[in-house]
Amino acid sequence: AFGDLNDPGNRLRDVFYFHQAIQAYWSGYTERCQYYIGKYLSVIGQDVRLSTFQMEFYHGLNSIDKYRGKNTFKCREIAGNCISTMREAAANSDWNFTNKLCLLEAEQQSLSYDHCQAIASYDASITSARKSGFIHEQGLACEKAGFYHKRYGDVCKAAEYFKQARECYEEWGSSMKVDFIQNELNNVNVQMLLHNELAR
Repeated sequence: AFGDLNDPGNRLRDVFYFHQAIQAYWSGYTERCQYYIGKYLSVIGQDVRLSTFQMEFYHGLNSIDKYRGKNTFKCREIAGNCISTMREAAANSDWNFTNKLCLLEAEQQSLSYDHCQAIASYDASITSARKSGFIHEQGLACEKAGFYHKRYGDVCKAAEYFKQARECYEEWGSSMKVDFIQNELNNVNVQMLLHNELAR
């Protein structure tokens, strides 16, 4: 169906790998996403395309998601390389890539427990994505910020960001992401109720 998979000019194969990786990322399948990212980057090689920069963005985010609990050298190395690539891309196209750069930096800073800088970078990503009209990436930045605050123990802040993420995903038209975020909101709302009860 995709022709000769070893043909370097097989663009149909490249498109398939690209979209499979993106779909897997948004569906929460980190291993599947990593597999297709690897496939895509291996066939692209040194051929620089707009999609290559987009793939590096998801490569960085997915690697951090995959290794977050371990915080391994491999995770930090991949994230650092992706940030370097995104910094280069943002220097050439602020509109397309600054929000992505800020989100990768926020996620990396969250691994280093750089609280103030992480929050500033999440907010910068949200603002940049809004200015560029990337509603899905604005939602993603809100979602990541929500999870960061949840891990940090600030469920009230987490709820604020999750609500923003839900609004973005509703506008984007993704019922899957809306349901996912609503579930997270339900969880943090329960935590807030328990906290209020214990505080009485």
